[in-house]
Amino acid sequence: MVRTEAFASRYLERLKQVIETVDPAELATAVDLVEAAWLSGCQVFTLGNGGSALTAIHYVNDWNKSVYLSTGHPFLGRSLCENVGVVMAYANDISYADVFVEQLKNLLRTGDLVLAISGSGNSENVIRAVDYANANGGVTLGLCGYRGGRLHTVAQHVLWIPVDDMQLSEDLHFVFGHIVMQKLCGYQTGLPRR
Repeated sequence: MVRTEAFASRYLERLKQVIETVDPAELATAVDLVEAAWLSGCQVFTLGNGGSALTAIHYVNDWNKSVYLSTGHPFLGRSLCENVGVVMAYANDISYADVFVEQLKNLLRTGDLVLAISGSGNSENVIRAVDYANANGGVTLGLCGYRGGRLHTVAQHVLWIPVDDMQLSEDLHFVFGHIVMQKLCGYQTGLPRR
């Protein structure tokens, strides 16, 4: 049995290595897309499954509250994962593969950002939502891991964490949300806070 300290140290070392593989240009573009949507008054929809669903919800929690409180400028974020009743109704009445696209049919406006998270890049419900947004005036940003999967090719913009480990991929997707929050709140730009 591996000692916990050694195991934890190895995990942190692998995480450091993965951080070094992140493309700075992709990261900057992804942050800029969220900022542009916010400043233009567009909605930002987040979505994903499992741990990615929780990350999607966490993004909206941080961005809606912290960005508004820091700047006084509303952030129009909504996670398509957070209303369990709506998700389950679409899953039951239509299909689980359509739980996100059906919500977008009701809510998406031209210019809105659809931020789709899938570690594998192959979640069917995520792909369908991105395809719909692409065809209906949305801006799409895919966050993926592993080899990028289908999301890497269908999303207009991608932040890819090139690692064959779901937890390390999720770790970096989570960090992205905090980078966005601090950038928009003015921690790095010197914007006045409320």
